[in-house]
Amino acid sequence: MNKKTVLTILNKKQSKEKITMLTCYDYVTAKLISSQDIDVLLVGDSLGNVKLGYENTLPVTIDDMIYHTKSVKRGNDGALLVTDMPFMSYEINIEDAIKNAARIIKEGGAQAVKVEGGIEIIDKIKAISDAKIPVIGHLGLTPQAINKFGSFKVQGRTKEAHNKLISDAQALEKVGIFAVVLEAVPEQLAKEVTERLKIPTIGIGAGRYCDGQVLVVDDMLGMFTDFTPKFVKKYANLGETIKTAVKNYIDEVKEGKFPQKENIYK
Repeated sequence: MNKKTVLTILNKKQSKEKITMLTCYDYVTAKLISSQDIDVLLVGDSLGNVKLGYENTLPVTIDDMIYHTKSVKRGNDGALLVTDMPFMSYEINIEDAIKNAARIIKEGGAQAVKVEGGIEIIDKIKAISDAKIPVIGHLGLTPQAINKFGSFKVQGRTKEAHNKLISDAQALEKVGIFAVVLEAVPEQLAKEVTERLKIPTIGIGAGRYCDGQVLVVDDMLGMFTDFTPKFVKKYANLGETIKTAVKNYIDEVKEGKFPQKENIYK
């Protein structure tokens, strides 16, 4: 399996080859996904929802992110490993931003970090990038700002919001990010941003014209059913498969059908 790097992702924009990214939070899933030559594994702070059972991503800590990154790294075979910087791990000051990004790289083993926000945190993003830590940006619907937005809704629909997203994307590119995630924005806006930037755009609910796509793995496998956004396509329904398997196991144990001879040591 070819080992993916930041340069791999940048080159895909130039060659017009679509970039593939999925979230990942553990060793077994990392082994399975990376065996299919995925480009990027993202240890997303969405683990707060799909793994830790929180209402949103805000309670996730830097230690949570490092723990799960280490697990994913052990199972990863060649994908570029990127980790989200969680809420309040980079917003307060530049020193904290660099320190926490460095912990994710040194302790977790990630190759890059992802940060939510635009011009308002540009000094922190520049500082992380200047510290030789590759950064992916994240614009549009930024889940860490849920209390500010009030709900998970499409962004960039007003002219002011449209223009700000473009300005933010261009500002992030100037300070050295190597890609930007666009979440829950109108397709034409994502197309415009993609055409203006020399770095790749990766869409999640941003339409067909981004340079790549990302989904939460538990959503696309049909395992997380608390809420399913419009932009999710379910490529499997493992939730039902797991429930059926568990029920069959329970029934067979109760009925004395498991274990059988082939499951017994003599």
